[in-house]
Amino acid sequence: MEHYRKILKEPARSLRTSMTDAEQVLWHRVRRKQVQNVQFYRQKPLHSFIVDFYCPAAKLVVELDGSQHLETGHQAEDQARDAALAGLGLQVLRFDNRQVLLETDVVLAAIDETVKGRV
Repeated sequence: MEHYRKILKEPARSLRTSMTDAEQVLWHRVRRKQVQNVQFYRQKPLHSFIVDFYCPAAKLVVELDGSQHLETGHQAEDQARDAALAGLGLQVLRFDNRQVLLETDVVLAAIDETVKGRV
């Protein structure tokens, strides 16, 4: 089990009840072991972060980014976050919300391929 800051438990629960449209679409396609028969969790506290989706079997984090992530400040934060997660042995895949909504099958194929290579 991955460690996390206990203070993140309640915010993660809150995020699960207010998922974006893109998060809902992806969640319905990865839940209940639909990808390579592995479990995914949504809005999962890990270390000092809350990640959008987490697959412990593949040590994979999937992040969905809204338009605010295109701003310079957010990009630097995302890079630092990805580096910290990589330091824990996790691979991070990032997709923007628009891509998830318009190219769902392409996103799922990338996730599937990554999981296949890591389990």
